Amino acid sequence: MKDIAGKVAFVTGAGSGIGQGIATALAQAGVKVMLCDVQQAALDNAVAKLKATNADVDGVRADVSIRAELQAAADETIARFGKVHILVNNAGVAGGGSYARWPDDMTDWVLGVNLRGVIDGMAIFGPLIESHGEGGQIVSTASIAGLLSGSGSLYNVTKYGVVALSEGVRQELAPRGIGVSVLCPGFINTNIFDNLGKWVAEQRGAPMSEGAAAGQLDAMRQRLAAGIDPNYVGELVREGIEGDWPYIFTDAEFEPLIERRFAAIKEGFDKIRDRVPAR
Repeated sequence: MKDIAGKVAFVTGAGSGIGQGIATALAQAGVKVMLCDVQQAALDNAVAKLKATNADVDGVRADVSIRAELQAAADETIARFGKVHILVNNAGVAGGGSYARWPDDMTDWVLGVNLRGVIDGMAIFGPLIESHGEGGQIVSTASIAGLLSGSGSLYNVTKYGVVALSEGVRQELAPRGIGVSVLCPGFINTNIFDNLGKWVAEQRGAPMSEGAAAGQLDAMRQRLAAGIDPNYVGELVREGIEGDWPYIFTDAEFEPLIERRFAAIKEGFDKIRDRVPAR
C-alpha cells in the first residue's frame, strides 16, 4: 500500500508500547486509526494524545482473546470509519516457564492473546478488507522469539505460530491485492513484563516477589528498559506496510543466532541427502 493517507487502520494493543508507536506513525501519515486495547485507562490516554494532534482516531476496548469482543470492536470500527484497510494484530503478553511446569491458566492466557487473538483478528478483519476491493495490509506482531526457540517457552510457541500463519496467509491473499507482514521485534522498551507481573498477582493472589522467576522478570524488565523506542518501531511498520515487506525486523542483534539455526536445519538435510530411498 504505497499511498496510505486516508486509509483506515485497526490496531490492537494500541494503549502503550509497540501498538501505540504503530498507531502514532500511521496517524501521522494521515491514516484514520481505531485504537484497541484491553486496558481502558491506557487506551483513553493514547487516544487523547493523538486527538490532540488533530489525528482522526478513536478507541475501542476489547480483549482479543475473546472473539465476541473482537467482533464487536470490528463492528464499531466499521460504524465509525465505514471500512478498514489495515489490520495490525499487535496485542501480546509474556508468559511461560520451564518445560512441563506450565500452569493451565497461564497456558490459556498466553495462547489466547498471542495466537488465538491473531487468528481471530485475521478471520474477522480479513473479509472486511477484501470486501471493498481497494487492497490492504495485515501486520501481525510476532517476535524474534518466533524464529528462535528458548527454554520451551509458551511465548515462543505462540510467536512461531504467528510467523507461520503470516507466511501462509500472505500467499493466499497476495492475488487479492492484500499484503501480509510479520513483525519480529527484538528488545523494545515496553511494559510487557509488567503486565505479566500484574497477571501473576491477580491469579495467584500474591506478587512474584522472590525466587528465580522474580529475578528473571526483573532482568527482562531492565533489558527492555534499555531497548528500542516503540515510536521507531512504528515508523518501521509504516514503511513495511507501504513496501509490503514480508518480514519487519527492528535490528540485527539476533541475526547470527538465526543463521546458526538455519545452518543446523540445512545440516539435517545434508545428512540424509544421499540416503533418500528410490520411489
